[in-house]
Amino acid sequence: MTGQLFAIRFRATRPTELARFWSGVLGWDPAGEPGDGVALLPPGDAGFRLRFLPGAEPKTVRNRAHFDLTSASPEEQRRTVARALELGGSHLDVGQLPEEGHVVLADPDGNEFCVIEAGNAFLADTGVIGALACDGTQEVGYFWSGALGWPLVWDQDEETAIQSPDGGTKITWGGPPVAPQTGENRLSFELALPAGADAEAEVDRLVALGARHVGESEGVDGHVLMLDPDGNEFSVRRPG
Repeated sequence: MTGQLFAIRFRATRPTELARFWSGVLGWDPAGEPGDGVALLPPGDAGFRLRFLPGAEPKTVRNRAHFDLTSASPEEQRRTVARALELGGSHLDVGQLPEEGHVVLADPDGNEFCVIEAGNAFLADTGVIGALACDGTQEVGYFWSGALGWPLVWDQDEETAIQSPDGGTKITWGGPPVAPQTGENRLSFELALPAGADAEAEVDRLVALGARHVGESEGVDGHVLMLDPDGNEFSVRRPG
């Protein structure tokens, strides 16, 4: 059985504070997690949760992935930016042009994100997190389409994007050039298998698609640790 996208995991210097920031920005409710982690649950039953886990080193390079938040109106965009700044976010200069309509910010841990202007057709009807925008190859877009069973909704000039058949957040990859990876990513995917699924068979399927199996997580949480074709870490939760 195909694994489902269970969570986007943030490795954070201060997980509780970072979860509080994103809870305030998104309006998502927190949930308890084992150990020092914190989770935020999306509204309704669909979509993925956010998990904030300890362990990040001080940030020195731009992340390979960031959120694009949507806006229904110019006023809503301004409110989202103001709320993020009040909660401890900051403006960020990544070379964006003055005439560009999106606003680039960093959360209190330095993770980049964008608040997109109203009227963006590509992100219409996706929800508050319109996209997880990733630095990555066309190959990795194809891999994740097969891994999650999400169809490609964009495939042009080596740029790719996928979206769940149920709608919601899109995951995009910008194509070359892809910045070299320096250390473990701060944001990563966590997949989950339904009860009764064969974890070994799913790992084998992901390897056949182009992933690498690199080990098992410590402790009793039952995670298989893997790398996608671009070398990005992800994990697969064993059922049960």
